Amino acid sequence: MKRIFLFILTNLLVMVTIGIILSVVGVNSYINESGGINFQQLLIFSAIVGFTGAFISLAMSRWMAKMMMGVQVLDPRGSLSSGERELVDMVHQIARDAGMTVMPEVGIYESKEVNAFATGPSKRRSLVAVSTGLLEMMDRDAVEGIIGHEVAHIVNGDMVTMTLLQGVVNTFVVFLSRIAAWAASRFVKEDVAPLVHFIAVIVFQIVFSILGSLVVFAYSRHREFHADRGGAILAGKDKMIHALQSLQRYKERMVVGEQQTSVATLKIGGKPGRVSWFSTHPDLGDRIRALQEAQL
Repeated sequence: MKRIFLFILTNLLVMVTIGIILSVVGVNSYINESGGINFQQLLIFSAIVGFTGAFISLAMSRWMAKMMMGVQVLDPRGSLSSGERELVDMVHQIARDAGMTVMPEVGIYESKEVNAFATGPSKRRSLVAVSTGLLEMMDRDAVEGIIGHEVAHIVNGDMVTMTLLQGVVNTFVVFLSRIAAWAASRFVKEDVAPLVHFIAVIVFQIVFSILGSLVVFAYSRHREFHADRGGAILAGKDKMIHALQSLQRYKERMVVGEQQTSVATLKIGGKPGRVSWFSTHPDLGDRIRALQEAQL
């Protein structure tokens, strides 16, 4: 969950910043002399801003995750505790089994949350991070299943595919926000129209970005089933199912106040069988059933 939200937040900030800079310097001159919109020029401008924002976010994803989550990267050649060494060896072994030639960075961050995520701009520059809560609450087989799931995200290229999807979504966000802002500026006095247009672009871009994120979340939910299958192949089907069942039992043990924080590996939260449009992960019960029925 954190991997997705960090990416979307970074993408939104980058895209809004690019839009403001280009507006200030006058590069986005898609309004013609008669006051109308040059739709072809606006679409080209939107695609440039949209895909630039997505790819900058992808390039920053690993650095942003480390900074915002306080991830401590474990040096495989350094002095590590027995638990840290076991985690690094586990991640690297699963990565090698998945055919990776450059091992992902392995990190731990301090948190009582049961959480893990994988991120990075490419297979050669990836990061697998786990919380201290995960290591404390889950047994070895469950941790191995979760690591297999996260490595599967890397091998499947989910971050890159999501970036391309986000670029398309961004293009429509930029395009529609500027049309809406132009329409809004038609209803005010001419002397304040440029200011209204400028502010409206930012507001509509944020609103449409939130709506556009629903598409990204839906894609994320779809890809979780594939990552579960990948985790089952890499770590073993029994271990992957055990990991999901362990997460489900952990969810059931949580008190109501803790559930409301949606702390969870692979999105623990929400009512069984009901998935919010803003959820990045399907219901755990559905994932367990899908994996049990899967022919690997």
